[in-house]
Amino acid sequence: MQEHLMQVEAFQYREGLKKLVMKLSYSCVYGMGEKFNSVNQKGHRVVCQVQEKFCNQGDVSYLVTPFFMTDGGVGMYVKTDRITTFDFRDRQIIVICPEEAEVHLYSGSMKKILSEYISDNGGVVLPPDYSFGVWVSANGWNCEEDVRLTLRRLKEKRFPASVLVVEAWSDEATFYIFNGAKYTVKKDGKPLRYEDFDFSESHYWKDPKKLIEELHQEGIRFVLWQIPVYKQMSDQEPVNEQNEADCEDAVKRKLCVFKKDGDVYRIPEGHWFGNSMIPDFTNPETRKSWFSKRQYLLDIGVDGFKTDGGEFILSDSTRYWDGRMGEACENSYAQEYLNAYSSFIGTSHVMFSRAGYTGSVRTPIHWAGDHMSTYDELRNCLIAGLSAAMSGIFYWSFDIGGFAGELPSMDLYLRSTQFACFCPVMQWHSEPVGGQFKDILSTDNIRNERSPWNIAETYNCPEFEEEIRYWHWLRMSLLPYILDTAVMSRSNQQPMMRPLRYEWQDDLEVIDIEDEYLFGESLLIAPILEENKKTRSLYLPDGEWFGLFTGKHLKGGKRIVSEERFPVYLRSGYGIRIARDTNVEIGAPMDLHHIQYELLMAGEEGKYSRLNSVDNLETVTWENGNVTKNNIGILKYKFLQ
Repeated sequence: MQEHLMQVEAFQYREGLKKLVMKLSYSCVYGMGEKFNSVNQKGHRVVCQVQEKFCNQGDVSYLVTPFFMTDGGVGMYVKTDRITTFDFRDRQIIVICPEEAEVHLYSGSMKKILSEYISDNGGVVLPPDYSFGVWVSANGWNCEEDVRLTLRRLKEKRFPASVLVVEAWSDEATFYIFNGAKYTVKKDGKPLRYEDFDFSESHYWKDPKKLIEELHQEGIRFVLWQIPVYKQMSDQEPVNEQNEADCEDAVKRKLCVFKKDGDVYRIPEGHWFGNSMIPDFTNPETRKSWFSKRQYLLDIGVDGFKTDGGEFILSDSTRYWDGRMGEACENSYAQEYLNAYSSFIGTSHVMFSRAGYTGSVRTPIHWAGDHMSTYDELRNCLIAGLSAAMSGIFYWSFDIGGFAGELPSMDLYLRSTQFACFCPVMQWHSEPVGGQFKDILSTDNIRNERSPWNIAETYNCPEFEEEIRYWHWLRMSLLPYILDTAVMSRSNQQPMMRPLRYEWQDDLEVIDIEDEYLFGESLLIAPILEENKKTRSLYLPDGEWFGLFTGKHLKGGKRIVSEERFPVYLRSGYGIRIARDTNVEIGAPMDLHHIQYELLMAGEEGKYSRLNSVDNLETVTWENGNVTKNNIGILKYKFLQ
């Protein structure tokens, strides 16, 4: 470590900024948050700044972290809320950061560096178990009948679902009152109760509490969309008295973000929610007021929130209640927003977020934001998931088939479903009817829901529904392994998705591979990222591997052409724990109340470990096709040799 420390030189850059120069040999540099242009940022200049961009993000990111690690044995974390610049375009690494920033240096393997960085930021928080099932979502759902129709279709078509997300549920003014509900306006931050609402004449919601109870009986959790604004209503929108009361109260009691000159900060015109004010979550009174209006949602059984947006500080003129101002607000706002909601909901509820900053390791889950329905964007999402993982953001997702524009082709929808099946979180989601940005990115599809059945109906291909159903139920079969991997990732602070270079630092062949990854310790995944391709070339690192679908035994250390239904390979010496209904094949609909667990083991000898509910380590080991130790209690075993 001392050798590397001696190679970091600090210089005055200009007033208030310093330049750090690190000279070392490296091939890969990982981290910097959720990057869409490359997992390996060598050759890039990275501006660490939270920014919102609709589709094709390039080098812009919703979710950034001023942390990197190299395969040269060195890592760095610059502890600051201000914008920093990292230049990896030469043999030396140059960092421009505030003079007052704390600089943490790390040395060792990438596994060691990432773990130490996560520890410095409070460790990983694990979302609830149900988070790892199948999420279903559409912006167009805006009423109780939409939810009930989706529930009926899930049942009729025999698709599993663990979480259902509704975005357009509220009055589109306060974003905490169900659309159509009658109520008495509450002023001065007074809390709300479910009993305050009258749904008798609502055309949207009749009894949300009863609906949530019914969803829970079906094993489905209910999540509602949120946005951190005191909305400025347009002239075309009806007056909303509760919105006006909230805005007046926010200014009067200084609950919103202000500018340095004492004026209220408003989102600039031309941006999402232009001219709206935003809550200052560093102010305890803001949190108290904000969540007193949302507590009733948790009281009636809402399971969490999709905390969208947060990239709303678009000026260095702002200041917070806690004294931070200028650039320090631009990055930190999104994370203060998430921290506030995370504290409010606790660990038994779930949060699903787009933007964030340092501290996002403790506010899961994150998804990759808005993307078009193209193969280029699918590749961008894969890159984003891996770079996020290398930044300590382990519990991550993307929109199956893309979010925006024309409906995905059946091939794109299938390949992205297969990829999502082997991601930390699997979910499909759809943009508003007609397109979110229909003036610049219109769609001819009136029914643009990205549900499996709508894709099959649109392309008049009923058998496609059956194919997609297989991957949804395969996900449910893989849940024991996925949950074991998630719990172990929290414990050992290692990501669920891992670039090959992270695991095989001595193998020069994997340096430039960014379209394969390890999913946990056991599975190698190689998503198909080209239209109408049935096979693909991929690299298997040294060792022995077994095709998950064919069981075919392959030697590693070379490139192969995959013959698998989808390129997934089980690593020799490792295993996966699966759930199955004894009466059906894996991938067929199961009765989730009547399943047993099996352990699929690869190679003549190996080990599979998991942490149980009280964090005690349980292990199965095997040798020569025989189990030699078992304190997991698996009912059945299957060996691949």
